[in-house]
Amino acid sequence: MIKILLFAISLFFTSSVFAVPVMENNRTIAAEKEGNLSLPLNNTQTLLLQKKKLDNELKENNIWSKIYSNYHTYKELKKQQEKLDDQITILDNKYKRTEKENEAFEKLKNKKSILEGKLQLLQEYEKNPFEKFLTPPSVEKVPSVENPIAVISALSYQEKLKSDQKEYDERYQSIQHVMEKLKEKQTILQKLLLSDSDNAVYGTELLDTQEQIKTFTPVVEIFKTTQNVYTKKIDEIKLNLQADIKREVEKAIMIGVIILFFIIFILSVKYLVRRYMSDNERFYTINKALNITFFTLLLLTLLFAYIENVSYLVTILGFASAGIAIAMKDWFMSLMGWFVIIIGGAIHVGDRVKFVRGNVEYVGDIVDISLLRMTIQEDITLTTYMHNRRAGRIIFVPNNFIFTDMVANYSHAGLKTVWDGIDIMITFDSNVSKASSIAKEITKKYSKGYTEITRKQLNKLRSQYSMKNTNVEPRIYTFIEPYGIKISAWYHTNAYATLTLRSTISVEIIERLQAEDDITLAFPTQSIYLDKDVRKPPVESENLFSGNDA
Repeated sequence: MIKILLFAISLFFTSSVFAVPVMENNRTIAAEKEGNLSLPLNNTQTLLLQKKKLDNELKENNIWSKIYSNYHTYKELKKQQEKLDDQITILDNKYKRTEKENEAFEKLKNKKSILEGKLQLLQEYEKNPFEKFLTPPSVEKVPSVENPIAVISALSYQEKLKSDQKEYDERYQSIQHVMEKLKEKQTILQKLLLSDSDNAVYGTELLDTQEQIKTFTPVVEIFKTTQNVYTKKIDEIKLNLQADIKREVEKAIMIGVIILFFIIFILSVKYLVRRYMSDNERFYTINKALNITFFTLLLLTLLFAYIENVSYLVTILGFASAGIAIAMKDWFMSLMGWFVIIIGGAIHVGDRVKFVRGNVEYVGDIVDISLLRMTIQEDITLTTYMHNRRAGRIIFVPNNFIFTDMVANYSHAGLKTVWDGIDIMITFDSNVSKASSIAKEITKKYSKGYTEITRKQLNKLRSQYSMKNTNVEPRIYTFIEPYGIKISAWYHTNAYATLTLRSTISVEIIERLQAEDDITLAFPTQSIYLDKDVRKPPVESENLFSGNDA
């Protein structure tokens, strides 16, 4: 009778608080597995099979049931601890204890110590054991999509949000599933208790199931609210990210179209220049200028597209420029040298130049001018013949050298010729006039073409430079030297092949001078005069003393 009353109270409590509907028309899976579909729904055997299946489902991979089990265990141990504390307090307050009471007191203390160790292990289940499972994954700082590279980070961040949301939704679905199974189990236990009211096991299980439902109900409500808030927050972040990504992709496409237009334009100009311009040097200069223009436009396009506050950047660079200029003085000086070279036009690619650094001279052709340095290909010249004894090297000259070192340009402003001279020494008694005429005749013969070219080029330069001496004819000078008369013949020659013409002229002058009887080549000589010292042979001394016989 007591059991029936207990069941009625529990049934009333369940129907009023939880309002669990009874699924009268549902056929159980357990009965289907048994192959006995003719069993009635309220049959005890069918109900037991359904209960067994639910128990298995609640035990298998159910983190919520495990948490509740640990939480329930902690509460039971806490109750035992309180009872032990009361018993220990009673015995401890006793004025005189018997030996048996002392033994019981020690046992209670030992039991309390063991109980405290168990409680220490289950300490995390003391208050709100479901909190860490109810807390949604933390939302990290949303990446700012301001450039194409940031789009990759935004897409990765979106995938992480999807993964976290999916995991949190699965967690919520799992606790809902547990609640549904617990309510089904409660219904089955109520039916079993009606069919077998004398079985106290059903009543105990029913109370335990109702206790679990009572524990999980507020958890589900809190979880549902938290899940709704978390979902809305994630959806808002996703929408904002998608809008930012779309905007950035459209912006990147627009910039790509602009850059593509620049590339097509530059390539078209290069094609036309290459096709209709035969001068390789001019083509190189134009090609270099087009490349620099393209990269400048590219840099400005990217700068104004992806830097929100350009004035702020300029302000920062203005403050930092002093320190940067000191730390990178040579680098900045090379950049300034490049501007001077390009704008001033003192040196061009293809010019024959000489750089003097300390006691070393380098003569060669400019093959490239970059932002930081000039590249020179060293040629065989009089300098390499007389000083370096090396040629063919690639020499890199920093652009800032034009401010501190001597630079000589052999082919500036279209000039392709330079003065070169040959010195010949003849003896004092030679026919100087004839030798000078021969030297002038030969130099004029071989330099005639270069003389005409030089005259035309100098006439063009008169509008740019104040030139007073424009005589380009070969010049012959005679000088008195310690060892004879020096004839110095000067003529115009190709700036890129001075040694070739010098060699040709030198050989012919020597051959013509050697063929003349009244001309003798001189070279350093030294005369040695020896005085003859005639000495008389030494006189033999006579024996002034003669020996006498005693």
